[in-house]
Amino acid sequence: MSSREDDEPATWLDSDQQQAWINLAKVLLTLPGALESQLLRDADLTLLGYMILARLSVVPEHTLRMSQIAEMANGSLPRISHAVTRLEDRGWVTRTVRTGQGRRFTEATLTPAGRTHLEESAPAHVATVRRLVVEPLGRHFVGFGRDAQRIVEALGLPTEILRP
Repeated sequence: MSSREDDEPATWLDSDQQQAWINLAKVLLTLPGALESQLLRDADLTLLGYMILARLSVVPEHTLRMSQIAEMANGSLPRISHAVTRLEDRGWVTRTVRTGQGRRFTEATLTPAGRTHLEESAPAHVATVRRLVVEPLGRHFVGFGRDAQRIVEALGLPTEILRP
């Protein structure tokens, strides 16, 4: 059974599109591992853990609901809970159960130790991002980011950037 609703024949990629897609797929499959290897080696952090700490560092009171973290990471609550547990075990995040509007929810808060660890980890991580992504793209990097935003939007993911 076809997953396509309209059952029209597939429009195949031309050779240039196919080459571009293969290269993008290589980036999608390889870049996260390269970034995570550096973070694990230098900071004892997964890429997801780093992204959680970084996101908490730029929001008011350095606190987000677990559901907001899951949305940011496009992950399930159990996956995010496991990642936050690892950060909590290291003293970089605390969790607090709250009630409001007749519901219970859990918030994660960046600790001073977590902020210090993030600040110490960031220079090597940014250097890796520059080496693997920014420098190879050069002056095309910002345009590539704008192009990538269209993919983010097509995936239905939030596109807003939180700034300190």
